[in-house]
Amino acid sequence: MLRKKLLWGIGMGIVLIGASALWTGWGGLQPEQPPSEASDLCMDCHKDVTPQLVKDFQQSKKYAMGIRCEACHGGEHTSAEDFAKAQIPTPETCGGCHPDRVEQFKAGKHAFAWAAMNAMPTTHMQPMELMEGKKGCGGCHKIGLKTEEEIKAMRAAGEIHGLASCDSCHTRHSFSVEEARQPEACATCHMGFDHPHWEMWSTSKHGVRFALKRQGVLSQDAAAPSCQTCHMPEGNHEVRTAWGFLAVRLPLPEDKEWAEDRVTILKALGVLDPQGNPTSRLDVVKAADVARLTQESWQAERDKMLNTCSQCHAKVFAQAELEKGDRIIREADRLLAEGIRIVAKLYEDGLLKKPEHFPYNYPDLLAFYEVNHPIEQALFKMFLEYRMRTFQGAFHANPDYTFWYGWAEMKAALTEIKTWDRELRR
Repeated sequence: MLRKKLLWGIGMGIVLIGASALWTGWGGLQPEQPPSEASDLCMDCHKDVTPQLVKDFQQSKKYAMGIRCEACHGGEHTSAEDFAKAQIPTPETCGGCHPDRVEQFKAGKHAFAWAAMNAMPTTHMQPMELMEGKKGCGGCHKIGLKTEEEIKAMRAAGEIHGLASCDSCHTRHSFSVEEARQPEACATCHMGFDHPHWEMWSTSKHGVRFALKRQGVLSQDAAAPSCQTCHMPEGNHEVRTAWGFLAVRLPLPEDKEWAEDRVTILKALGVLDPQGNPTSRLDVVKAADVARLTQESWQAERDKMLNTCSQCHAKVFAQAELEKGDRIIREADRLLAEGIRIVAKLYEDGLLKKPEHFPYNYPDLLAFYEVNHPIEQALFKMFLEYRMRTFQGAFHANPDYTFWYGWAEMKAALTEIKTWDRELRR
């Protein structure tokens, strides 16, 4: 049963990605159109039903431009009895007025968040309240594009959150650009266990200067980059990075030891089988564009970041700092690969029984904590917590996260793995 769920998850990821263009939505009204009598009735009623929502909307630029409720929600809902007829916006709705931003969003990694979550094997072993209910992973991954069929099913179930995507950052109903420009807009999702970007940035020199600038200690002309400065230059919604979320890429490096380590990691991610052959998971990675699979695509993203860094730093300095991050990935890969090989050898020798839902007799890092033995849990944390913090801390200019929360913990986890290995072999 679990194997079927795993295969369904991989297949669903491909389906979700492939169907991202099959959307319907209400087009936005043109700003010059006057408010209708129906719009006034909407707000007259909702002042009692959802008063703060109305206040937010009345403070928005959309309201000032004459845009009213039916632009996004349609005109079929006219009473308390037919509330289900109110259309819940999708990105296509926003695209009626903001086509460039929506197209940029669709090309970036945020658009694939829902598909990526559903493609994870571990997703289908969790209570659905944490996923579709959006009280866990789905709470952030809801920003991703969804198929027309999914949107219909969610609407039929009365689910009104997670369809619009844009409102993850531009909170409904104020839809404030200024709000979305603030680093706090990113903090809800980009924090915590496997991606403490908020904690890294806010305590880095970049984040400290941003805070001092807000406080008036520094001039308003002072250089103080926020999340959006580096990841959304000039408001470009095509958010992505050179190394991607998991810091794996192709082609393999010329450094033979690093190449071997990266192959080991790719096997443990399930994109290569234990013999090194591509699997269906590689198709998901390609379709979701979550990793750079050519030197050209990687270099294009690196050049974008280098150009951004060079607005404040000398280009030679910025390039050297980014290359340090690359080398830190190499060192972290060395430790992780050693841990993977130890656990893989225990499976091979029959001293550790692999979980039934693993597709191969090999560690499956994307199963996360759904494992049977503490040595496997240690490997999971080494991969998704400590290695992530090692390289992400480096690229977010936070040395303490890189070393103490990342590298030192990787070393400690590897020691634990080696201790369990000796124990199991004894």
